[in-house]
Order: sequence, then C-alpha cells, then structure tokens
Amino acid sequence: MEDKGTEKGLQKSPYRTQTVVVREFKPADKAEVQRIFSEGLMEMVPDTAFKGLRHHPESILLYTSMTIICSVITMCWWVIALLPALCLCGRYFYSRRVIHGYLERAMSRDMGDMEGFYMKSSDSCLWVAVLEGKVVGVVAAVSQLKSGGAVELQRMSVDRRFRRCGVGVALGRKVLEFAVSHKYSTVVLGTTAYAHAAHQLYKRLGFQCVGITNGYVTPGARLSLVERIFYRVRHYHYSMDVQNISSAE
Repeated sequence: MEDKGTEKGLQKSPYRTQTVVVREFKPADKAEVQRIFSEGLMEMVPDTAFKGLRHHPESILLYTSMTIICSVITMCWWVIALLPALCLCGRYFYSRRVIHGYLERAMSRDMGDMEGFYMKSSDSCLWVAVLEGKVVGVVAAVSQLKSGGAVELQRMSVDRRFRRCGVGVALGRKVLEFAVSHKYSTVVLGTTAYAHAAHQLYKRLGFQCVGITNGYVTPGARLSLVERIFYRVRHYHYSMDVQNISSAE
C-alpha cells in the first residue's frame, strides 16, 4: 500500500518558489516523519471508502442486489432507503480498520525503527524533504533481490500543507538517482491510492502502470466475509527502466 499523501494539492502555496532540499533521514526526524506518514495514510480512508467505489462495479452490483433482496423480504421502504447509507458506513468503518491496522503494522516494523531498517545497509535508504527548515515529506528505497536487480520506492508521503510545491517530484527523483548510482535496472512501486494526483505524479516521474491487482489483500486485513464485502481495493503496479536514464547520461 502506498499512502495517498503525495502531490494532491490545496490552493497555491506560498512555498512553491522555495527550493526543496532532499537529504538522508536523521534520528531527530523520526517524530515528524511518523506524523507525515500517519496522516498521509489515514487520508486514504475516505479515498478508499467513497471515491474508490466507482472503480469497483462488482461492489456496486452487490450493494444493489442487497437492496433489492431487502425490498422483497421486508417491503419496508425506510429500511430500503437506509441500506445505501449503511453500506457507505460499512465501507468507511472497514476501510478505516484495515488502513489503521496497516499503519500499526508499519509502525511496529520499519517505521518504528527507520534508522535500523533503512540506514544500516547500502541496499536501502530513507530520505526526507526539507522546505524552509521543516521536514515536509519522506520516501524510502529498498532493494528487491527477488525481482532481479530492482529497487522499490516505498513510504512516499508529503505533508498536505506543502503539496504542489514539487516535494513529491524531488523525493521521487532521489530514489531514481539512488537506483542509477547503485546500478539497479528497474525501480518499482505499488499503490492502492485512487487519487488521480498520486498516479499523475508517478507518471510525471516516468513510471508506467504495468498491472492492476483487483481485490488486493492489504497487509493487516482480517479477511472476514463482512470485511471483504465492505473493503475492496485495487493494487496498481508501476515500473520504470532506469537503464535508459543511465545510458542517456
């Protein structure tokens, strides 16, 4: 799951003309990085629950069928009218539960020990974006040995107050530079975000969507029947051949 907090913007930012500095993570950045990551991830709750619904016609068909069956069985119009609202509440509740579970899982692992997980090996790194002396974004790169010379872009998130300032682009380019300098052939990433701005950012960096997994099982999900009914996401797979970048240079 790649969090939503990338480049989705607010209005014109007064920081837009400022220079974004991307540097390696320091232990003193931990609290701010965790805040940005947590807030960006939890923004995905309404995105998944409501905006994502139009990407899942099978869910709409299921809810419609439930409404029809309910109308036949009960013949009670107020129950029938209430059912769509209950479905949306169910989607919000389970989206929040799964995403919060994913957040707790991340915090108990890499995002709880960022220095130990990302900074101890030459095959991984964590960077922060700094604007006007403030940490405003984060991104990580991790070697994927099973993928044959690929490095994965992970944990990208940008403080919502500093979007549309080029922070996401600067963070993404840092991962690409890392891949080129370490002679990786490919950079990959995965995201369950439905926000158009997130996908627009990846394409702007040069990534191509190479596949979509419908009904993706999010780490931390409980896989109960009710959860499967109300929580369903797509996982978008992006890839970029960085050999072309190195050869061009």
